[in-house]
Amino acid sequence: MCGIVGYIGYREAYPIVIKGLKRLEYRGYDSAGVMLYDGENLKLSKTKGKVIDLEVKASNEISTNGTIGIGHTRWATHGIPNDVNSHPHVSNSGDLVIIHNGIIENYAPLKVELIKRGYIFHSDTDTEVLINLIEEVQKKENLKLGKAVQVALNQVFGAYAIAVFDKKNPDEIVVARLGSPLAIGIGEGEYFIASDASPFIEYTSNAVYLEDGEMANIRLHKPMKVRKIKDDSLVDPYIQELQMNLEQIEKGGYDHFMFKEIYEQPNVITDTYRGRLHANDGIIQMSGVEDNLEKFLNAEKIIIVACGTSWHAGLVAEYIFEEFTRIPVEVEYASEFRYRNPIINRGDVVIAISQSGETADTMAAIKLAKEKGAFVYGVCNVVGSSISRETHAGSHTHAGPEIGVASTKAFTTQITVLIMMALRLAKAKGTLSKTDFHRYLQELEIIPEKVREALETNAKAKEIAAIFKNTQNCLYLGRGYNFPVALEGALKLKEISYIHAEGYPAAEMKHGPIALIDEHMPVIVIAPKQGHYDKIVSNIQEIKSRSGIIIAVVTKGDTQVRGLADYIIEIPETSDALSPLITTIPLQLLSYHIAVMRGCNVDQPRNLAKSVTVE
Repeated sequence: MCGIVGYIGYREAYPIVIKGLKRLEYRGYDSAGVMLYDGENLKLSKTKGKVIDLEVKASNEISTNGTIGIGHTRWATHGIPNDVNSHPHVSNSGDLVIIHNGIIENYAPLKVELIKRGYIFHSDTDTEVLINLIEEVQKKENLKLGKAVQVALNQVFGAYAIAVFDKKNPDEIVVARLGSPLAIGIGEGEYFIASDASPFIEYTSNAVYLEDGEMANIRLHKPMKVRKIKDDSLVDPYIQELQMNLEQIEKGGYDHFMFKEIYEQPNVITDTYRGRLHANDGIIQMSGVEDNLEKFLNAEKIIIVACGTSWHAGLVAEYIFEEFTRIPVEVEYASEFRYRNPIINRGDVVIAISQSGETADTMAAIKLAKEKGAFVYGVCNVVGSSISRETHAGSHTHAGPEIGVASTKAFTTQITVLIMMALRLAKAKGTLSKTDFHRYLQELEIIPEKVREALETNAKAKEIAAIFKNTQNCLYLGRGYNFPVALEGALKLKEISYIHAEGYPAAEMKHGPIALIDEHMPVIVIAPKQGHYDKIVSNIQEIKSRSGIIIAVVTKGDTQVRGLADYIIEIPETSDALSPLITTIPLQLLSYHIAVMRGCNVDQPRNLAKSVTVE
């Protein structure tokens, strides 16, 4: 959620900040703003709406020259989306300016105290409270900006990534983070600030990712200083060389990032298993697993924590791990896990799954699991993210930047990693026969080709989308490995088209959802030949007898379901355990085309954020 961009150097800041905010639009937001300093004047423009609206407003309100600037895209937490609540926020004196990603939990009592001291508040935000708290500390204790920020942050509770500017000391920007990501790009005589590296990738390949509880003084013509917020101790920052390139974060000829990312799946699945899977040699080599093999093998249970699409990947993993390794698996919503006093024993393995590696609920679950003595393994997409640093070990998915808010390639690459983990553990435990182990390796190796074949259903998905684009409700059914795919398919439709949709295990339909079925209810049934085929055919017959409209995803050559369904989407055959990598493809395409036909903002659905860094 929210996006932060900043620049201090010798270039004009405004174009860099605006372009950077556009790069961060994938995170989801409802308002935008910018602050510029030209050596004399502090200039501010902000608005409800998109970055393009900000550009129009800024061109009419302010001169856009200046070599220092900060910008922000806001996802509302405190206060409705409007111009006043938009960032940046200015202190009462007009000297201090802040942009903030996150949430200040104890803002209310702080606000009451500041009002008693004469401060006036113009917005409903927690952020305006923070900038006035910094100002109060600065005035009361006669401190420089960096020290005032540090003292103030030690009085707040919550999560934040902030950038603060003081026009009385205009050669400096102070940044800090706790729970929300913040990257600093280091150039020649210039610095860049952003929520991730995409806004400054063309300017520098050197970046520092602040760790939780760190702050930095970024000053012109001086080395950057990084300190611990808690005790002011100096930190020697680790400078990373960025691997991302501009082509990866641009649409590449596709109408939407989501559509591009759906079509990237054959390549990114290959990238995910590249160097790890050696099918001909019968080897899976994953350093995070190899280095901690005994911890996995000795675990009495595995707990998977995740949110949203990653939770669905975890559900697929539950089936795979239990079948392949015979280790009991629990799958938990990270947002519930930490609040229900879960039973975690020393020696349990907790697998945390997150696309961004910054999901606040998942981070909180990780911290709880570590406190209880569990071994925590991360599966995420972003190198250098909080989860990749907080976990004991882990595996990156190598999906590349996922810009569309609704995850697609994150889901399939997460499943790919989890399949490889399960296979490696099964080999070590001897719970899969050598024949089955080699068969799964070979099947996984050719999955990208089958995904390419599944992408050929695009025209059919588009045809069906045109028929059902105005439906109000939709039911998704699957069994076994494809029950989580039904949940994921329903989530995609909800997220981007705003149609109410629910996913169920097909057998559960008769325990309630069957009451909804009539001639107006489209029911999408995932019915590949492998798995519980005969049972799901029976479920389809139950739908048919109640005049439900059946859209079936079936294995090529299927005849039995074809005779029952109203619409058929054919996919290539694969084993039951690997089928979610294939069956999810037409569901992604169907959701995409319905959303486009309804005129929805596919890449930035309303109210959603790519990286949810508040609980």
